[in-house]
Amino acid sequence: MIVWVNGAFSAGKTSAACELLDLIPNSTLYDPGLTGAALRGLLPRKRLAEVTDFQDLPIWRRLVVDTAAALLAEVPGTLVVPMTLLRQEYRDEMFGGLAARRIPVHHVLLRPEETILRQWISERHELSGDPGRSVRTRRWCLEHIEPYRAALPWLTADAHVIDNGSLTPRETALRIEEAVRTGAAGECGIVQNPSPTAETVAAGVLLFDERGRVLLVDPTYKAGWEFPGGIVEAGEAPARAGVREVAEEIGLVLTTEPRLLVVDWEAPRPPGYGGLRFLFDGGVLRDEDAQGLLLQNSELRDWRFVTEEEAAGLLPPTRYTRLCWALRARERSSVLNLEAGVPVGSTGQYT
Repeated sequence: MIVWVNGAFSAGKTSAACELLDLIPNSTLYDPGLTGAALRGLLPRKRLAEVTDFQDLPIWRRLVVDTAAALLAEVPGTLVVPMTLLRQEYRDEMFGGLAARRIPVHHVLLRPEETILRQWISERHELSGDPGRSVRTRRWCLEHIEPYRAALPWLTADAHVIDNGSLTPRETALRIEEAVRTGAAGECGIVQNPSPTAETVAAGVLLFDERGRVLLVDPTYKAGWEFPGGIVEAGEAPARAGVREVAEEIGLVLTTEPRLLVVDWEAPRPPGYGGLRFLFDGGVLRDEDAQGLLLQNSELRDWRFVTEEEAAGLLPPTRYTRLCWALRARERSSVLNLEAGVPVGSTGQYT
């Protein structure tokens, strides 16, 4: 399992994590910052210049998940991970990746009062002995107080909170160990299927409200919004898979089989394997029916109806392209065959 110790920069995560190693048998420390530092020597300068934080690099988020899994395979037990994580979509992606590997995560948030946090930042000195580096580090910590404050609503709802403002690192570690041992800091609720090992077939269903907006759902285990749907199981027809997924995810039982809009061959893009993606038209929901939608499991956080333009800001590019073609097919009462998001024989324009 993993004990993820979260909190603002300078909140005492690493000190508490080191103390925690003495309290949890067979535990190992993993600092994802080391992975970020390694990337500075691996990636081209041009790519590094495109981001201000290595957490914004998709490769860092993938490597943290892969490294954690590899460490636990090498030294089974508990992995203690002290790492500030303020972007909910990054938490979704990384914890979802760990869940796919059947690795439970216990999420703990260290939350000292802000006045104490600022005091700790002002007293922070880097071990390198470089005064300039210490100044830059303190500035970095102060600049991230506002993003930390903005993240508190989802952090406090997701993690077990410990006010360590008056605690020593050892006392903080004791609180963390007790919370994990007693279940107060329970396993993260994200559930994700294991990562595919070959091409997959997936079915999504588009549902519309009376104003023509399309329904999207927000998965907890990956970045970006999605259509209701999921992987087609062995021996299952794609349309039936879409109907099943809609019932499982949002509690809606479709009484008629949805009409096919697009079939899209998704090209393999490591670490993904690609495969066939079906999108079906599930029809229009009356307002009273839409009000009765209910998220059925911990894999989804929210749902909403959006216009095509609004979907552009929520869906990853590949899914948004697929949606646009599906809407064109719906308007024409036709079916489109796509390859990597482009209709076969088409110029690729949404016309």
